[in-house]
Amino acid sequence: MMEINKLRVGGLLLPSNILMAPLAGYTSYPFRMLAYGLGAGLCFTEMVSANALKYQDRANKLLLFTTKDEPIKAVQLLGGSPAIMEEMAKSSLLEGFDLIDINMGCPVPNVFKSGEGSALMLDMPRASAIIRACKKSGKPVSVKCRTGIREDEMFAAEFARMCEYSGADMVTIHGRSRSMMYGGTPCYQEIAQAKAAVSIPVIANGGIFCAAQAHEMIERTGADGIMVARYALENPFIFSELTQKPCGRTILDILLDQMELAAACYDESFTLVYMRKLASYAMKKRKGTKKYKAQLYQTGSLKELQELLLAIFS
Repeated sequence: MMEINKLRVGGLLLPSNILMAPLAGYTSYPFRMLAYGLGAGLCFTEMVSANALKYQDRANKLLLFTTKDEPIKAVQLLGGSPAIMEEMAKSSLLEGFDLIDINMGCPVPNVFKSGEGSALMLDMPRASAIIRACKKSGKPVSVKCRTGIREDEMFAAEFARMCEYSGADMVTIHGRSRSMMYGGTPCYQEIAQAKAAVSIPVIANGGIFCAAQAHEMIERTGADGIMVARYALENPFIFSELTQKPCGRTILDILLDQMELAAACYDESFTLVYMRKLASYAMKKRKGTKKYKAQLYQTGSLKELQELLLAIFS
């Protein structure tokens, strides 16, 4: 069994070592608040482009929505220019955030081709400069990366050492190379070697789709904690299962609460899109829900959506 501990990251003390991954389209403020309430120690915004923020892109600024109620505020920044990353890290836009996470793991082709995300693993001097630039904000900085670029060339330990040397306070390693994208068995040994190579916390990510796999990840890597990704959308109770934090709510309770919170923070259009996606994940392994899938995506108002949620999950 994995130990559930508090975790120190720079000057922050996280309430648990179970983290929620940044997920584009999902980890908006409502979902982060849900995960924190169920026992997550740290949750991140969706990936935010530093370039887009610099040019006042409205959609990217919306990703930064938070309130005083969010226990720890962590933003994930994507960028390839040390100067722009420093400017944004120190900007008033991120003033209210407690931690900056740098995306050095995104494998998506257009991100990779632009020299951002996992492409930074091929340019350690630039990756190091970006970490040092973000540290000038005075905030703790973490890095999310992969085990390498190709399966036949893994270098997680070397990359983690560079991160620590450059001032990173924590590193999260997705246990797959860039070429593996989101499939295949995680490379436990690579994460274990990275953990042995540094003194900062190492978080293990990838291939965790139940509590047993979370325990296995810790057992096989010796990591300081784990990061759950898409499985948390399907089963948000994973946080309370792992931390033993009492919940006492059903998936219907959670979905209705999420809809209410999203509607209070965003417009109806955003709320409908977000809730359709979240409900779709919640329906995944629920018998007899297939017939509702088309209806879910045809709902045109929050009232319609609420009625459908009651029909599906009651």
